Amino acid sequence: MDKQTLMTWAIAISLLAALALVSALAFLLRKVGSGSHGLPVTSEWIDDLSLNRYRPMLRMLDGRDIAFLRTQPGYTPDIARKLRSQRTQIFRGYLRSLETDFGRVCSAIKVVMLQSKYDRPELAEALLRQQVTFACAMVSVRARLFLYSVGVSGVEVSNLVKIFDSMRLELLTLAPAAGRMAA
Repeated sequence: MDKQTLMTWAIAISLLAALALVSALAFLLRKVGSGSHGLPVTSEWIDDLSLNRYRPMLRMLDGRDIAFLRTQPGYTPDIARKLRSQRTQIFRGYLRSLETDFGRVCSAIKVVMLQSKYDRPELAEALLRQQVTFACAMVSVRARLFLYSVGVSGVEVSNLVKIFDSMRLELLTLAPAAGRMAA
C-alpha cells in the first residue's frame, strides 16, 4: 500500500470511531434527559420504594450456583448454559424495573425542586451527575450481562444499586409524608 492509501484508511477509521463516540454520547444524553419514565408517583409508591426489591440482583449472576452445579453428578455444559440464559432474562427484567424506578425517582425530585420555594442548584447538579453516572453504569452492566450470557464474565451491579439508593434516600428526605405529591 502506498502512503496516500494508508492515510485514507486512517482518516476513514478515525471518522468511524468519532461517529461511534458521538452516537454513544447522544444515547447517554437522551437517556439522561428523557422524560419518558412517566410519573405515577404517589405517596404509596414512595413508601414502597425499597432496596429489598433489587437485592436478588446482587447475587443472581455471581457464579456460585454454576460452580455448585459443576460438582453434581449428571452435570453437562448445556445445564449451565440454560441456567445462564434463564438468569439473564430474569436479570434483564430487574434492570428494566430498576431503570424505571430510578427515572421516576429523578422525575419526582425534579418536581419537588420546581415546587420548592428555595433554589437548590447543588441538588440540581448532583441530580444531573447521578443521572449520567447511572446511565454509564447501566451501559457497563448491560455489556457485562451480554458477556455473562455467553459464559465469559460475571456481572457486578452493586454500584448501580447504590446510585439508585442514594437518589431514593434523597427523595425520601425531600418529600415528607405530609406533603408528598400525588401526580
